[in-house]
Parts: sequence; structure tokens; C-alpha cells
Amino acid sequence: MEGRSGLGVKGVAEGDGRGARGTVEARASEAPPAAPRREPEGVHTLEEAAAIAREAEAGVVQELTINLGPQHPSTHGVLRVIARLDGETVLGVQPDIGYLHRNWEKIVEGWMYPQIIPFADRNDYISSIFNEWLVCRAVEEGLGIELTERAEVLRTIFAELNRLISHAFWFGTYAMDIGAFTPFLYALRDREWAYDLFEKATGARQLYSYFRIGGLRNDVPDGWLRELADYLDYFEREAYPEYIRLLYTNEIFIARSEGVGVIPKEVALHFGATGPMLRASGVPYDVRRAEPYGAYPRCEFEIPVGERGDNLDRATVRVKEMRESVRIIRQCLSMLPEGEVLAPKTPRVLKVPEGDLYVRVESPRGELGLWLVSTGGLGPYRMKWRAPSFVNLQLLDYMCRGEKVADLIAGLGTIDIILGEVDR
Repeated sequence: MEGRSGLGVKGVAEGDGRGARGTVEARASEAPPAAPRREPEGVHTLEEAAAIAREAEAGVVQELTINLGPQHPSTHGVLRVIARLDGETVLGVQPDIGYLHRNWEKIVEGWMYPQIIPFADRNDYISSIFNEWLVCRAVEEGLGIELTERAEVLRTIFAELNRLISHAFWFGTYAMDIGAFTPFLYALRDREWAYDLFEKATGARQLYSYFRIGGLRNDVPDGWLRELADYLDYFEREAYPEYIRLLYTNEIFIARSEGVGVIPKEVALHFGATGPMLRASGVPYDVRRAEPYGAYPRCEFEIPVGERGDNLDRATVRVKEMRESVRIIRQCLSMLPEGEVLAPKTPRVLKVPEGDLYVRVESPRGELGLWLVSTGGLGPYRMKWRAPSFVNLQLLDYMCRGEKVADLIAGLGTIDIILGEVDR
């Protein structure tokens, strides 16, 4: 008669004649001779352990290569980071990309220009409105289309609201990268209201397909501008002060961020960094100022910059940019005129004249650029997408050398990559 032990392993119950001991002895006598004993890998004798300790004291590197990702949530997507370590110290890292590659640039070569807009949304899926704006601006510049003033101002409003969403989401995920879970919940709470506003105006919460070549698909619904103003009041009065209290009064956050992942100004410029990555190193470069577009020429706003270029500066720049986005939206609301949202002289057949052009916008991650080559047809001959996440990711190795493994995760978080636009 058989029974079952507490671990779920079958055993022999009393009363079977031989008992458990007899059964085990009988099976042992039938078993083949045991193989010679081998020491488990990674287990050292006392003499070997002492030798390893002496090498460590003498500065001898015990290099270990490990993989972070591509499935690990702290890589912010399907990114594999090959890290070389000496204990907990990072000797070097190599990002291995391509797990989310969708062949975007090649696919759009066979499409007409209006078809590209919703597909562009998928590149930076957290800030998709900037992708739409970039494609529309390229075609509009090639065709010489002038937008109505209401369309320009509304585009700027939606872009800054999307920047606010992106930075709020980054705020929550970076806090979670360094061990704080509460800010992530606060960020998602505040992001939902902004998503509600997007849904009411565009019909979607994340991938909008709202911008059109020549303007917008539709105007905002009645009451939408009033609700947007209420959201801005709430964000300034309650959400933003909570963000400051949650992080900047937290000693662990300061200790984990200050002086970690330093990128000097010269290095950031040499690598072609843009956005908060560059501004945190002390370079006040912003496409909205360098090459104004939309309603930005008529808006007053500050460009936050850092001093040391460390994790704390990159966090501070993004947090301050949320406040500046609110400031820009308020100015746009005060200058928003009545009128149409689609240029009346937009041609039905869109054929960009033969030639090439480069346009850019300031996305939450930096300079988002598009090089368009046209042969005069209904679609592009070539589209080259300059993704700021792709360019900024190059700095991961520089900023993490000599830091600890936990700081590698934090450093990656302050780059604020979106793998959709890294791989495209």
C-alpha cells in the first residue's frame, strides 16, 4: 500500500512486508556503481578561495559577463544589455538592439504619404503625437502648405500635453527603477486624466492618427478646452508638488542619483545627444528655440539645464519640463483663435516635388528628425528616421563604467529610451 509524504513524494506505507528501509536497500543493491565524485562548478577549496581573495586585494579583475534582458522589465522594453562585471562593478556594457525591429523605413517607401501617419505613431508609442507632427511637417514643407492659425496652436497644445504624459510616465518608471513604487502609481493616476482628454478629442488613448497633412482630422469637442484648463490647475496645484515631495525629499533617491552616471558637456555633444540628456549636461539646446515651429515662436518658456550631467540632473530637467509644458499650454489656450483646423488649399493628390529635405521636432526624448527623399511620386523614395532614443542609448556604456549594477539600471532609466523608435 502506498502513501504520500508531505512533499508530495510517494513512499511505502507500513504493512507491505519489507517496509521502506528494505525497499531502499533492495534498490541500492540493484543500482549500477556510482560515477567518480566531481566537485560542483563554482565551489572552491580553502586554498583556492584564499588565492582569489589575494588577487582581489592586489587589484586583479575577475571579469564576468552577464545578460540584462531582453525580457527584464528594467530594460524598459525588449533590450538586451551585455554587461561585463567585476563583482558588482560595471566594466563595460554593450546594448544589443533589434528585438522590436519592424522595418519601418523600408515599408513606408511603398506607401502614399497619408498612409504613413498612423504607422509612424508606433515608433515612439508613448509620445506618438510627435511622430505624426514630424511626418506632416515634412510633407507640408515640401508642398508649401500653410496651416491655419487654429491648427498650429492646437497642434502645439496636443504636443505639450503628450510631453506631459511622457515625462509623468518616465517619472514613475524611474522611481521604480531605484526602488520607489508609490511614484509610479501617482504618475499613472495623473496620466489617465490626460489620456481621457486625448480620447475625447482623437478617439484614441495612445496611438492617435489625429494630425493630417494640412492640419487636424477634426476640431476639439465642446467643453474640451475647459476640462483641459481644469486638468492643468489640478496638475500645478496637487500633482506637481506631490512629485517633488515624493522624490526630492527622499534621501535614498538623492543618494542613488547624485553624482551617478555623469556625462560631461563635451561627451554629450560628441555622441550627438539631444533632449534632456544634453540639457542635463549644461547645453541649452532645444529645437523649439533653435528652429521654432507651431505656436512656439509666440510662447515664453524656460529651457531647464543641469550642471553635472548626472542622473539627478536628468531627472530634474524632466520634472521642470513638465511645469514648462503646463505654462506653454496655458499660453496657447489664451491665444487660440476661432477658425478651421484644416488648410483650405490642401491638395487632394499629394506629390512632394523631387528633391530632399530634413525636418525636426523636439520630442520628450530629444531631436526627432526625418530626412525625406522624393522623386515626385505619391509617396517617398526614402525616409530616414532620426530617433533620439537610438542616438542617446550610445551613452550607456560611458555613463555606467565604474558604477554598480544597480546604477546601470538607474542610468538606463534616465536615458528614457523607447524601444519602438530605437529599433523602428
